[in-house]
This record gives sequence, structure tokens and C-alpha cells, in this order.
Amino acid sequence: MTSVPAAIQHFIDTTNAGDTEAFVDGFTADAYLEDWGRGFHGHDGVRSWDRTDNIGRQSHFELLGAREDGEVWVVTLRVSGNGYNGTGDMRFTVDGDRIARLIISA
Repeated sequence: MTSVPAAIQHFIDTTNAGDTEAFVDGFTADAYLEDWGRGFHGHDGVRSWDRTDNIGRQSHFELLGAREDGEVWVVTLRVSGNGYNGTGDMRFTVDGDRIARLIISA
């Protein structure tokens, strides 16, 4: 089993549980999330992305692998639900027990 920081495991678990409040709380107040060039800032931005692209689409994540690349965690997830379906990498920067930055791209 691949081990990831608690903040990333929280991201996966709260998505799979459909718990929006806990999901948003897993990010820092000044977090930045970028999904294929669309940028979202802070808790309001994360909540907006979550509604349109994540829990709002009944996303489910399966952790396939993870590796550290300097201060960034590159996490490979299989995504299913009513939005994007497929496998891809997400790049996380963690600040303590929260996510400070998340980049989703090729």
C-alpha cells in the first residue's frame, strides 16, 4: 500500500465520503488549486471547484501510487464518477495537515 501525507489521504477520504465541509477544511485558507489551467483561490475557490468538478460530480478516488519530488507529492489516482473518469497525476504541496497547493494537469 502506498503511503501519503495525512493531508492527501484526507483529500481522498473526504471526496470518497462526499463530505464537502471536511474536504474544504483540508486546504489552507490561502490555498491555490489549478485544474488544467483554471485557477481557484482560497476556501471559496476550493469549494467552487469541489461543487463543479469533484464531490458535486460524485467523484471517487483510488490511490494507485505516490512519490515525493522535492517539496511536491506526485500522486497517481484513478478517478471515477459523473465527471472526469480516468487515471492521472495530481501534484500536491502540503503545509502541515492541510493542502496548500494542488495542480491537476498532464
